[in-house]
Amino acid sequence: MFKSLLYYRYKTALILLSAVTAITSIFMITSLSGGIVSMYSNMLKTDGDIILTQKGVADTFFSDVNRTLMDKIKPIKGVKEVSAVIVGAGAIGTLPIAGIYGVSTNRYPLYHLTYGNYPKKCSEVMIGEKINSILGEPKQIKIFNKPFNVTGVFKSKIGFENGGVVIPIESASAIFHKSSSFLLLSLDNLEQSTEVISSIKTISNQVDVKKTTDFIDNYNQFKIIKVSGAVIASISFFMGFLAIVSIMSIVINDRRYEFGIQRAMGISKVKIILSVMMEVVTLILIAFILAYIISYYLLEFLEHIDKFQGYLSGEIDLYLALIVLGGSIVMSIVGAFIPAFIASKVDPIILINQGE
Repeated sequence: MFKSLLYYRYKTALILLSAVTAITSIFMITSLSGGIVSMYSNMLKTDGDIILTQKGVADTFFSDVNRTLMDKIKPIKGVKEVSAVIVGAGAIGTLPIAGIYGVSTNRYPLYHLTYGNYPKKCSEVMIGEKINSILGEPKQIKIFNKPFNVTGVFKSKIGFENGGVVIPIESASAIFHKSSSFLLLSLDNLEQSTEVISSIKTISNQVDVKKTTDFIDNYNQFKIIKVSGAVIASISFFMGFLAIVSIMSIVINDRRYEFGIQRAMGISKVKIILSVMMEVVTLILIAFILAYIISYYLLEFLEHIDKFQGYLSGEIDLYLALIVLGGSIVMSIVGAFIPAFIASKVDPIILINQGE
């Protein structure tokens, strides 16, 4: 059944290349866009069951929440700990831009030190392993032209943090002219979240209070990233399979003589069409495996390039793999069925004459 794939090896190679390219593109685009969302989500979820942001502000980068609320929130029943975070970006040393995270001291233990100590003064900073490597293990760095002594190097699974710097929130507040971007609350019991949220709302009407999981699910920036990635990946995917359909039409046209002989031998139209579709599905399965392997190692390679500072990260989850596999098989079957069905309906004598 698969002899024709070897006989038309150049066209088979083109189909395989088109399929691998299309599947790899959707793996890469979707995984990288999903990786951005996942990293920021993990940063928010780390020791944060509830998040407080400025009311009416859609982006945490522009949010400004007064840190004095921390003292009012701590006594609320069910609140285990309250921490403050400022997220920003700017020039650091020779790097034109990198992540800058101002955090309250109670968040320091979340950063695993591989060297040195946590900052104790406003003029001190700890830096991620990625940025430490890029800058050549500096003892001092400049953030917006202000010098900071490097007291420690930390390692984080979150690319944003591993490619950035962490400074005392007081220093970040002076740089970005805000009290905090958001407050994160950890609770004794997550089931108490509704009561805690209600209590906080009575304290201040200037903040939005949500469970961190709810905030992540409804964060507009995440939605934009996901939709944009899906649109770009889909366009690339369909363009790739459009090429497959075109090549399939050419291959089937070249095989008219073969189909004519099969029809003359009494082989049914259904069997001929199924044979063609089986060949294409086999090619797509091979392409899927190759694309998965290529994407896996390419994602690993990009993640460890120092130039990207750990910001490019992603993984291919089972759901994405199954969706891509299913979509690839459906499109390949449709692409093979239409030209094969048309050819199978033509009189076998005509097919034989056309193929001579």
